[in-house]
Amino acid sequence: MEKTTTLGSLAYDALLKEPESRDPIELQRELQKKYIDELVDCVENYKKIQPRSFFVCVITKREKLLQPILRNYFIARDSCPTPDYDQAVYKYNHESEQIEYLWCIPDREACLTYRENALQVVPEERQLLQHILDFADGTLYRLSKKLNKEQVDSPLLDI
Repeated sequence: MEKTTTLGSLAYDALLKEPESRDPIELQRELQKKYIDELVDCVENYKKIQPRSFFVCVITKREKLLQPILRNYFIARDSCPTPDYDQAVYKYNHESEQIEYLWCIPDREACLTYRENALQVVPEERQLLQHILDFADGTLYRLSKKLNKEQVDSPLLDI
């Protein structure tokens, strides 16, 4: 009888294992490469069924049972999503075949921390701070409406 391995046991083993490299810059580059590869794969797969420009929404979720584990979900869609926490949005332009970065919004706690400490944010993180401020004041919401060719003053749905 074959022994099955659970996700929890794999994660636990990975936590106990010595990392192959302790260089955080190398680790960040590897994570960034994987992220970009998955983004490009999502675009390439959706291009096959969508002959127009479209959006890719990357949702970051924390695993409930494995707290240090974050997972990115790449979702291609025809419309621009409404801005939300733990979200990055890209637009694929069919004519130029370019992927345009629109925004990234971290989790709620990080947004609050950035806003409370806006004057201390280092130059490398100013763009992220600007996205957070644009999210807070509704600028990103208005941008998403514009990209969807919707009226800014469209009535809200009563639920």
